[in-house]
Amino acid sequence: MQGFSRVLVRGLLAAALLGGMSQIAVAEMVLNAGNSQEPESLDIHKSSGISEANIQNDLFEGLLTQDAKAQPIPGAAESWTVSDDGKTYTFKLRADGKWSDGTPVTAGDFVFAWKRLLDQKTASPYGYFIDQVVNAKDIRLGNKPADTLGVKAVDDRTFEVTLVGPTPYFLSTLTHHATFPLSRANIEKFGDDYIKPGSLVSNGAYKLAEAVPQSHVKLIKNPEFHASADVKIDTVNYFVTEDVDAELARFKAGELDYTYTLPNQQIPELKQTMADEVRIVPYIGTYYYTVNLTHEPWKSHPELRHALSLAIDRDVMVGKIIQGGELPAYAFVPPGMSNYAAWTPKEAGETQAQRDAEAKELFAKAGYGPDKPLQVEISYNTSENHKRIAVAIGAMWKQKLGVDTTLTNLEWGTMQSALRKKEYKDVARTSWIGDFDDPSNFLDLFRSTSGEQNYPGYASPDYDRLMDAAVAEADLAKRGQILAQAEQLFMAEQAIIPIYYYTSKRMLSTKVKGWQDNVLDNHLSRWLTVER
Repeated sequence: MQGFSRVLVRGLLAAALLGGMSQIAVAEMVLNAGNSQEPESLDIHKSSGISEANIQNDLFEGLLTQDAKAQPIPGAAESWTVSDDGKTYTFKLRADGKWSDGTPVTAGDFVFAWKRLLDQKTASPYGYFIDQVVNAKDIRLGNKPADTLGVKAVDDRTFEVTLVGPTPYFLSTLTHHATFPLSRANIEKFGDDYIKPGSLVSNGAYKLAEAVPQSHVKLIKNPEFHASADVKIDTVNYFVTEDVDAELARFKAGELDYTYTLPNQQIPELKQTMADEVRIVPYIGTYYYTVNLTHEPWKSHPELRHALSLAIDRDVMVGKIIQGGELPAYAFVPPGMSNYAAWTPKEAGETQAQRDAEAKELFAKAGYGPDKPLQVEISYNTSENHKRIAVAIGAMWKQKLGVDTTLTNLEWGTMQSALRKKEYKDVARTSWIGDFDDPSNFLDLFRSTSGEQNYPGYASPDYDRLMDAAVAEADLAKRGQILAQAEQLFMAEQAIIPIYYYTSKRMLSTKVKGWQDNVLDNHLSRWLTVER
């Protein structure tokens, strides 16, 4: 009992024995989580990374939320009804829903937040996320006023949404941070500074206590949360852990209860020495290189883009470099997605020797070779894993095609800005993790109207027409076939270079209870406990 005097200890024990103490205070339950890079922003409309979403999911609650297995369940809305034509959803907000300042969560807060999401001044990378709502796309593109949005606060507890057509996956989208509510009064008081500790008002299981740059974000239990009695963890610390080797060392020292990821090269040994704490699970996400189509030589040479893709030996990448059970990727939509007509790209069935031969032919066709070598800059955000992958790919391009590669390491926020503004020079590392189980969540990224998340700057009227046709198709099987046609068109033009399909991989302490593996890799702290 370091820090207590013997006299005080004797006094406490005596009081307890005499009945003077009805109980001894229970120790605070703390969860320490590795969370990769410094959060770009805690603003639910201005971030797009997993490290931000992990925190936002603890701070806020949407109309629906996720259970421990990441399945949608009632959240801020206790119930809802759907019209016979599948276009109008009416949500009844729970009577005990409150913001952390004690004020009620109202339907007007959702109307306000959704309009802010679409406001061009907000410049949200997720503005397209509610394009299925009536007039949302036109508002986002500046063609219609915000008041025409198909949402309405019928009364304080009734939120009505009208869609352009039946959208079978709509409810699943409502667990995403882009659709969460915001306290209008709080935003009007603090403006964009609402995200700072002391200013942020949240409606989730936790509220913001500290945000120390390049160190951690500290959350504390929100007593106003409607299910606060069931939340066991008092404090959650999300630590910045970009250095994956240092993150693992902190876990081994007991400083972290789980890590964000694992150093690829240490996975085989960890499986042998710490098997009960290694968690490697299927994950609906795709790791890929985006190609900047806004300038040459990439803009006019799909054969050059295809050559670089074919020259990457993905079996070597997943088997020797990454080593976390990942699958080679030759297309963008991960395998196993619901309501999709799965297809297999031609190169997936070829040998690497065949792919290399075709790569050399396409490379020469694009006008490159010994007399005209290609120079490529690979940009990636800070991570030893990303660096090792870039080094390996650069070596493959050099050996097979004579490409001279330079590597550029950018901090997370700088990298995100470069991707959104198309300011990376040639190719850049990025990824997409599914927000819900539907292929549209992946393919919508590359519509010409999708905005900042369309990192290559891809624009194809034919692709847009197919995606629009999928929206209008009520038959799920036919819709899945149309979406597959769209992906085949997109991959034939090779605007991106898929590398592998993800697994989530981390260390998880045996002291953490309530953790449920799931393909979204979402784990809200409200469902966990820590036994020290």
